[in-house]
Amino acid sequence: MNFITSLLGNLNYGTILFLMLLESTVVPVPSEFVVTPAAYHAASGQLDVWLVILFATIGADLGASINYVVAYYVGRPVIYKFANSKWGKMCLLNQEKVEKSERYFDDHGIAATLTGRLIPGIRHLISIPAGLAKMNYWKFLLYTTIGAGCWHAILAGLGWYLHTIVPEEQLNEKIEEYAEYIKIVIVALVIAAIVWFAVRHLMKKKMSQN
Repeated sequence: MNFITSLLGNLNYGTILFLMLLESTVVPVPSEFVVTPAAYHAASGQLDVWLVILFATIGADLGASINYVVAYYVGRPVIYKFANSKWGKMCLLNQEKVEKSERYFDDHGIAATLTGRLIPGIRHLISIPAGLAKMNYWKFLLYTTIGAGCWHAILAGLGWYLHTIVPEEQLNEKIEEYAEYIKIVIVALVIAAIVWFAVRHLMKKKMSQN
């Protein structure tokens, strides 16, 4: 964890990509404390905010792809075994969390790889049920990119905004405070998206029957 802390204290495009890769596997790296501070520094001219979003999203794609490939080829028993192991617990992982992500995927279909990227607790695991279900990889990657890109854009917007009102020594405290509001808004948006997908599906089904 000291290694992670040192990377968080030295944010550049390479460390942003690497940390978001870890966050999208099973390593507990909170994206709020990577993308938001990076965008905060971008507001002062140290980085480019669009490149922050780009490299964060590439990192998320790489990490999610690792989870997808592992789940695709090793299967559920090995995934569960790792989740229940000492190493899994060190990554704050357990079988219940994996099963929760699977239920979300089962309930919402392939769209879950997009909406799931926005939900805390689901975001970094949603690629596992996609791999287990052997979802088409390019469709998985497209939805993951859109979902991760939206999430990172939201965090970058927060960082840019906080630069105008918060000194750097208070940044982490404010990120924690605002992150709670963001989670509420995100959950509301995800629910709206799920309703939209469901209505669209029902309308298509009704039209095909006519």
